[in-house]
Amino acid sequence: MQKVSFKNLNGQGVSIAAVLYFPEGFDQSKKYPAVVVTHPGGGVKEQTAGLYAKKLAGNGLVAIAFDASYQGESTGEPRQLENPYIRTEDISAVIDYLTTLPYIDQDKIGAMGICAGGGYTANAAINDRRIQAVGTVSAVNIGQMFRNGWENTVKDADALPLLELGSGSRTGDAGKAELATLPLAPMRKEDAPNKELEEAWEYYHTPRSEHPNAPGLMTARSLNQIITYDAYNKAEAFLTQPLQIVAGNVAGSKWMSDDLFSRAASKDKSFHVVEGANHMSLYDVTKYVDEAVSVLAPFFQRTLK
Repeated sequence: MQKVSFKNLNGQGVSIAAVLYFPEGFDQSKKYPAVVVTHPGGGVKEQTAGLYAKKLAGNGLVAIAFDASYQGESTGEPRQLENPYIRTEDISAVIDYLTTLPYIDQDKIGAMGICAGGGYTANAAINDRRIQAVGTVSAVNIGQMFRNGWENTVKDADALPLLELGSGSRTGDAGKAELATLPLAPMRKEDAPNKELEEAWEYYHTPRSEHPNAPGLMTARSLNQIITYDAYNKAEAFLTQPLQIVAGNVAGSKWMSDDLFSRAASKDKSFHVVEGANHMSLYDVTKYVDEAVSVLAPFFQRTLK
């Protein structure tokens, strides 16, 4: 394991903080396939992304988990900006860095993400042909989630007040040192609308997996980018890479994984359903994570060989 920091070349003057995980017996004189692991909205590399990266490294792959620009140990202002276009570009910035490492095979780079990180990963693969294989766990298309609700029960047009809120927040932020924020996960147990999202509160705000760099917030101004964002835009034409989707059968978010599977142009695509798992279970519950990795690791080994 090695902590690294590198300049993001996307023009924002940000340095990305990341952790590289190496397979047993790692030899710098050899070439290895690599997988970029992207964290959920509101998360950091020390949580589920790091867990999956470590387990992939245990299966012979170099894996890298990183903090998004403006979040965690990465630099950039304003803090906790959740601009989905920048989040997508971050993945390509990490690939830029990987191509500078002599022990990484540039033709064997894959990417996976958890929750919103899965949606961002799909979007990055649509745009960046250096990504040779795509994996998702509990995938969330963050635009769909904010527009249509956790269980796809809200019409697009009914999300207009959120655009107005984002616009008003930008006006309110102007000239202020402290920007308006919104929770990305329930901040209190009693704020959760259902038991599944109560588990999101537990994950981010109790000893289960809380981290000082993961406050569970985003800038309210981010709504202006999020509401109209489609992580799967043009997947029907350009998401042609091999695709492995993993989702729990009782996850309220599963419809977003279904949508990705339906829309992706990939001829080599598979959907693994984890029985008994909900959205959050696949973040850190050992038996569910191990089942996900038992599918993802062979997928990347096969597609990045």
